[in-house]
Amino acid sequence: MSDNQVIQNSGPFRAGDRVQLTGPKGKLNTITLVPGKTFHTHRGILEHDDIIGRPDASVVTNNVGVEHLALRPLLIDFVMSMPRGAAIIYPKDAAQILAQADIFPGATVVEAGVGSGALSLWLLRAIGPAGTLASFERREEFSDVARSNVATFLGHDPQNWTITLGDLADTLPETMPAQSVDRVVLDMLAPWECIDVVSAALKPGGVLLCYVATVTQLSRVAEAIRATGDYTNPDSHETMVRGWHVEGLAVRPDHRMIGHTGFLIAARRLAPDTILPELKRRPSKTDFSDADVELWTPGALGERSVSAKVMRKRNRTAETGAALSKARDLDAG
Repeated sequence: MSDNQVIQNSGPFRAGDRVQLTGPKGKLNTITLVPGKTFHTHRGILEHDDIIGRPDASVVTNNVGVEHLALRPLLIDFVMSMPRGAAIIYPKDAAQILAQADIFPGATVVEAGVGSGALSLWLLRAIGPAGTLASFERREEFSDVARSNVATFLGHDPQNWTITLGDLADTLPETMPAQSVDRVVLDMLAPWECIDVVSAALKPGGVLLCYVATVTQLSRVAEAIRATGDYTNPDSHETMVRGWHVEGLAVRPDHRMIGHTGFLIAARRLAPDTILPELKRRPSKTDFSDADVELWTPGALGERSVSAKVMRKRNRTAETGAALSKARDLDAG
């Protein structure tokens, strides 16, 4: 399938489709349809063949009469259930990234790191087939999971997407010409280490957006952006989502909410030799050294590791999904 072909996200279910099944108690299960296979629960068996050929959003009944709602997963559903190498960027943050970085059709976008491919999917959808997404990842096992997840959802490997292995500081100058990139999104432990090479790659007016988890990282990357003199004053945000229970007159906030996941900090690249007008601010504590930062943030940048055994299992799951999706789209073509 070429990138110019329309991905079939409607019509009857086909072999190779991912289907989200909702049971009578609201429990969700996502399966990939394979002719002749069955889906087992503690309340009966559902034949895949009973789903294949049915319209999207159908109710199917298993062998003991238990009903399940069958839906094609939305992208938001897929990224929350796909195999993970690294932690994903949650949809609430991905939506803000697309908005605050102004990701547009045809844009040239740099992403680092690729993680499990969740943000890559949102970016690929936003830039369209005319855009280019260049992703950078230090760990090969993460890039393998990301490739498989993207292929699983799209049914093919996008021709306008590349993954480069290695540190962004070393590989970006070798990969992207100076002033050729519209947007840069950094999801990494120490984005301040890459600000100089990002500045060289960004077009004047381009957007740099960093996703960081802690206030110490937020402070350090903000000061690093300011120190270059190459950007507008960075703007920082945090997004929280609170659902509501609405049934008749019983209207109240949900007991749970999606709270802190990360901070977004964005700034725009100034034209060369441009000096940003100084903002009038109240005096504040701005004098600090690198030693102060290190003293304030001991161990704050520790990287959680995933065992090799777990990574192999997740990679196998992702590769299986990708193979089934590609086979489905080849048959459809």
